[in-house]
Amino acid sequence: MQAAIALSARGRGRTTPNPNVGCIIVQAGRVVGRGWTQPGGRPHAETIALSHAGEHARGGTVYVTLEPCAHASARGPMCADLLIAAGVGRVVIAAGDPDPRTNGAGTAKLRAAGIEVVEGVLAAEARLAMAGYFMQRAHGRPHITLKLATSLDGCIALSTGESQWITGPVARAHAHLERARSDLILVGGGTLRADTPRLDVRLPGLEERAPERAVLTMGDAPEGWTRLASPRDVYTLSHHYLLIEGGARAAAAFLAEDVVDRLLLYRAPILIGGGKAALGDIGLAALTDAHNRWALASTRTLGKDVVDEYHRIRD
Repeated sequence: MQAAIALSARGRGRTTPNPNVGCIIVQAGRVVGRGWTQPGGRPHAETIALSHAGEHARGGTVYVTLEPCAHASARGPMCADLLIAAGVGRVVIAAGDPDPRTNGAGTAKLRAAGIEVVEGVLAAEARLAMAGYFMQRAHGRPHITLKLATSLDGCIALSTGESQWITGPVARAHAHLERARSDLILVGGGTLRADTPRLDVRLPGLEERAPERAVLTMGDAPEGWTRLASPRDVYTLSHHYLLIEGGARAAAAFLAEDVVDRLLLYRAPILIGGGKAALGDIGLAALTDAHNRWALASTRTLGKDVVDEYHRIRD
């Protein structure tokens, strides 16, 4: 299942409106098929894995990160039906599908066909890997990551506005990978006007994975960009993964609205002093309100820089 979850990450940011699912098929202790949901949401991970496995899928064990779909769609067959037709012997599922058209129906159909079904294996890890899909289903908005690149003293630029570059090339490459894992990227209107950022992906082989672009502004958005007048407008978006890249006012606005789910804090080993702060006012009434909101998920060294990943603590 860990391998299936790793495969699911390959589709992250590219499968909307469907979840980025991963699937592995094992026969006699050997992997005979594997797949992940393709761009645009089809084919599904199970379809790809079954096509790789062929007749070797018969009697095998399927590891899939989400309950196989069991609802009719003009875009493709039901995965539960495909697994039954392939004659698999066992299906191990990480997370149930919150889509009411499938929720529980996929496992029921498999069991009715005499297939052994095991549920809940590494469910939390799988849900995290498909966080955008689950966020849309539960709250009607994307899973939102805020990226900040700062000096040790929390500055994002000199007082003159110069900010290229705070972090080094390894950290910047990592940030471009995060772009490739998102389907929408946003900056504030001030950043757009001052920097005219391209917001593309400049990693060899991943250039085509540049996300759609958005701007937080009360004014007009450039042609081809999505305009958000308020952070509340995220509830009008169908995207699964939104990456916020700047600037300080936009970052503060989304934090004040409490819609940020993940923080990526890139820190360079430099001191600026008197520079531009990473954040504006985020609406805290008391210092106690700042505590118990964020949990450290990981820390990595990227060249001379460090990136800390935090997840929002929610009920």
